[in-house]
Amino acid sequence: MGEWINFKELRKSLSFEKVLESYGVEIKKKGPGNRHIGFCPLPTHRGKKKSPSFSAKLDYGVWQCFGCKASGNVLDFAIRMEGRDPENRQDLREVALKLKEKFGITLCGSKPGDSKPASPPLAKRLPVVVNPPLDFELKDLDREHPYLKGRAFTVETIERFGLGFCNRGLMKGRIVIPIHNADGDLVGYAGRLVDDNAIDDKNSKYLFPGPRERNGKLLEFHKSLLVYNAHRLTWPMEDLIVVEGFPACWWLTQWGYANVVALMGSSCSEDQARIIVSGLVPGGRAWIFTDADDSGEKCAASALTHISPHRFCRWMKLSRGQPTDCTPGDLAKLLWPV
Repeated sequence: MGEWINFKELRKSLSFEKVLESYGVEIKKKGPGNRHIGFCPLPTHRGKKKSPSFSAKLDYGVWQCFGCKASGNVLDFAIRMEGRDPENRQDLREVALKLKEKFGITLCGSKPGDSKPASPPLAKRLPVVVNPPLDFELKDLDREHPYLKGRAFTVETIERFGLGFCNRGLMKGRIVIPIHNADGDLVGYAGRLVDDNAIDDKNSKYLFPGPRERNGKLLEFHKSLLVYNAHRLTWPMEDLIVVEGFPACWWLTQWGYANVVALMGSSCSEDQARIIVSGLVPGGRAWIFTDADDSGEKCAASALTHISPHRFCRWMKLSRGQPTDCTPGDLAKLLWPV
């Protein structure tokens, strides 16, 4: 098994500033909270490289890029800089060991069940709460916005998913999408920019909640721990359609395919796969239905990797350019070919 690592203690012990500098990031502090703003250094960053879209709160060890929409803690940053996957536990372990050795960190934290107390953090930190239920709801949304009507979504579909155009706050100019946990608690909003011409490295097509401070705690939204639309379904089930993004979920539901969930991105995490597998009966089937592009192929591959060892799993592969908002007849041929 090798050396046991207390990842939580390691994150607290690492100096985010030194980690950034070790990867060649020139630190520029600005504003409250010892905050750094600069160009995104991630090797996976897409879009303009010379735009200050990367923000890191050095005291809290968290970061996000408003250009490529990546975010996480200091370990997530190091894993991405190493060209590894933060969702892969082996990558997490190997990079953690590398950082521990590089910075000469001695961990005093113990395994679960041991009696040794963990060492105090080196700097003041806020307790992190992941995906807590929101204590507010966005009001006065325009459910008749031309974007929704132009996509031919019905009133029933718009109301079912709580969609609407927002004209103020962080979600201004976007169609807001309520996101719930498995218990049906509202835990966040995603926002889809309605003006495609305005999409650039500073204005992504989809906006997800970033880290925020509230009542002495650091609240974080992790979409990799959630499966969109899961709370509306009756579990367990025999068949489940797994799609990549929100619109495909809305379309298929509108077409009469009720058992649909979305991964909200181009990959399926182990936690998302666990939710899907546990929601299917032992003989149940997962139907992977992603976009016909590179992102869709990547999403399908990760879903197959994590789901197929546990349940029947089939990729309903579309032809290049074929949209996921196809007709019921087209989808029926993919599900049950003649």
